[in-house]
Amino acid sequence: MDLVFVGIDPETTGGGSPTVWVSDDADLILQGEEADALLKARIGKTEWVPGHDVGIPGHETVIRIPARMVPILREACDVAERRAGLR
Repeated sequence: MDLVFVGIDPETTGGGSPTVWVSDDADLILQGEEADALLKARIGKTEWVPGHDVGIPGHETVIRIPARMVPILREACDVAERRAGLR
């Protein structure tokens, strides 16, 4: 898989490093802090879309990306759109 590195948390100190990449098939790949049990429970018990399954499937997880990384996520979206031929 060919990954384009887009950015890392600008405040990373080495103990953690939320990071964003874009794959060759234009998917966003995110590394971040795994959400705590309380947040996962709250998300997992809520029907966010009517008729959609409640819960977090075993093959998925909830992560937290710091708000200061929003510009990096915007850039990643631009890269993904270009890779997907959407613009």
